[in-house]
Amino acid sequence: MELLTPGTGLIIWQLIVFVLLVLLLSKLAWKPIINSLKERERSIQDALDTAEKARHEMSQLRSDNERLLKEAREERERILREAREVANRMKDEAQHDAKKTADKIIEDAKAAINIEKQAALKEVRIQVSMFALDIAEKLMKKNLSGDKAQKDLVEGYIKDLKIN
Repeated sequence: MELLTPGTGLIIWQLIVFVLLVLLLSKLAWKPIINSLKERERSIQDALDTAEKARHEMSQLRSDNERLLKEAREERERILREAREVANRMKDEAQHDAKKTADKIIEDAKAAINIEKQAALKEVRIQVSMFALDIAEKLMKKNLSGDKAQKDLVEGYIKDLKIN
C-alpha cells in the first residue's frame, strides 16, 4: 500500500514546489500570458467589429444600389415618355403641315382651274362672237346684194336714229 499512499515528506515537498511554481509563474508568465490573451481578445473583437462594420456598409451599398437602380429605371421611363410625347407632337405637326400644304395645293389648283376655265370661256365667247360676226357679215352681203335693199336698210337706220 505504500505505492498508493505517498509519504508525508513527499507531499510537503510537492506542496513547496507547487507554491514556488505558482509564485514564479505569477511573477514571470501569467502577466505576459494574460496580456497576450487580452491582446488576442482585443484583436478578435476588432475583427468582429470590422466585420460588422463591413456587413453594415455592404447592406448600405446594397440599399444604395437598389435606390440607384430604381432612380435609373424612373429616369429611363421619364425619358421614354418624353420621347413618345415629342414623337407624337412631331407626328401631329407633320400631319398638320402636310394637311395645310395639301389644302394650299388644292386651293391653288382650284384657282388655276378657275383661271383656265375663265380663259377658256373668254376664248369660246370670242370664237362665238367671231362666228356670229362672220355669219352676220355673210348674211348682210347676201341680203344687201342689191341697191334697193341697201337703201331700205340705210333709211331704216336713219329712222331709228331720229326716234332716239
